[in-house]
Order: sequence, then C-alpha cells, then structure tokens
Amino acid sequence: MTDRKKLSLGNVAARSEEREAADATKAWNISPARAGQLKERARDMRRHPSEAEQALWARIGDKQLGYSFNRQVVMGSAIVDFACKTRWLVVETGGTGDDPEAAIAALSDRKLTDVGVRVLRFAEEAILTDTDTVVEAIKAELDKPFERPRIGGSAPRKPEGEKRFHRSKY
Repeated sequence: MTDRKKLSLGNVAARSEEREAADATKAWNISPARAGQLKERARDMRRHPSEAEQALWARIGDKQLGYSFNRQVVMGSAIVDFACKTRWLVVETGGTGDDPEAAIAALSDRKLTDVGVRVLRFAEEAILTDTDTVVEAIKAELDKPFERPRIGGSAPRKPEGEKRFHRSKY
C-alpha cells in the first residue's frame, strides 16, 4: 500500500480574515474621475461648513484635544466631517433619525468600520446644544487603546522585544 498524504486546512480562520480584509479594502478603490469629484466636493464642504461643524471645529481644531483633526476628508468613497488619522477615528455630524440620509450614513459608517476606522456620529442638535458632552465623548474615544488594522494584507508587526537591524550605507 502507498502512504496517504495527510491533508490539512492550515489556519482557515487566518485565511478567512485576510479574504474579508481584502473585500473591505476593495470598496475603497474608486476611479480617478470619482476621486477628483469627491476631492472637489470636500473642498466645497470645507468652504461652506454647517453651523454644527463650525461649533465642533472650534473645540477640536488646532490639537485642542491633543490630536490633530482634519476637516472634510475623502476616505474611500465617502467624505467624512472630521478625521483623526493617527487614532483611526472619524467624527460625523448629522445622519441620525429616520430620514433617508440616515440610511446612507449607516452604510458609510459600516464601510469605515469594516476597514478598522472608529466612527462617532452626533446629531447636529446635540452638538449645538451640548457641545461639552460631545467633546468629552470624542476625548474618551481618543484615549481608548485600539489595535491598528492591517490593510491590504500587510505583514504583521514585529513583537516589541524583537530588534530590527538595518544595514548602514557605509
């Protein structure tokens, strides 16, 4: 008799996670024409902010919370109101309730969370009437520890104890 090879599925969970990450990042690939349109729209939105966006920007701009935020940032196929890129955090205004805008906002939020971006969404009324509470919620989320997602199947980070050696030019 011949020896039978032992089949193994290996690490099925890891391959499944890689496939899901690839599917999530595929949604971020947009045509150059669409990217140009989004960039122009974001520029116009920066020039004409809503009252709630102005109030919130006055409290989180210029590293007032210890982290840098950008206004009206194109992320994939969406334009987010405020983005803290170093903490993978997005703050959105509006899109709450039962209006059709809420369904679009929920889809946008899901696409962002699928790739590892944390999303906070606040009603414009809440921002205008209770700005301190909104800012405290943002600060609390900024201070939470989080794991940076691996995008595009990039290599995992080296453990902290492991040293990296670099060749010198000389």
